[in-house]
Amino acid sequence: MNATTSPAEADYAAVSDTDTVRLQRVLPGPIERVWQHLTDAGLRRQWLAGGDDVQPRAGTSFELVWRNDELTDPPGKHPDGFGDEHRLQSRVTECDPPRRLAFTWDGGSDVAIDLEPRGDKVLLTLVHRHLGSRNRVLMHGAGWHAHLDLLVDRISGRRPEPFWDSWIALKADYDARLPA
Repeated sequence: MNATTSPAEADYAAVSDTDTVRLQRVLPGPIERVWQHLTDAGLRRQWLAGGDDVQPRAGTSFELVWRNDELTDPPGKHPDGFGDEHRLQSRVTECDPPRRLAFTWDGGSDVAIDLEPRGDKVLLTLVHRHLGSRNRVLMHGAGWHAHLDLLVDRISGRRPEPFWDSWIALKADYDARLPA
């Protein structure tokens, strides 16, 4: 995101229950292609995190490996306090290919991603629950927002803005939007 572009109001996470964020994006279909970007580690690495492929059944484990400096070229200014790599062990809690994927997240929270065909497009709805604090809502709201924008760009064949520049701007926006 730069001075000439800004996210649409509808792109921002809706915060509910003080520790839940909900975001939606409309992506080019078909739904099977979007599903592949969620479950195939090689495709997921282009917009979120690599690691393991997600096996399409509840109870299976997978690892997510973030290397955000590798998401865009250039990556933007790397913020203080972030390492070059972050790893997270997750477990699939629900899976209904190609419509729903739910999994555990660090610190007792969970993520559910639902896909719904809309003609030749796909509505993606992501809900991240049980974040536990304003700071986690802020960090994850801005993070998911930036990563989903990157997914839209990747699937649409557009060159994305530098990841870190986008995340830093979104974090400031979310900080201003969330009640103290």
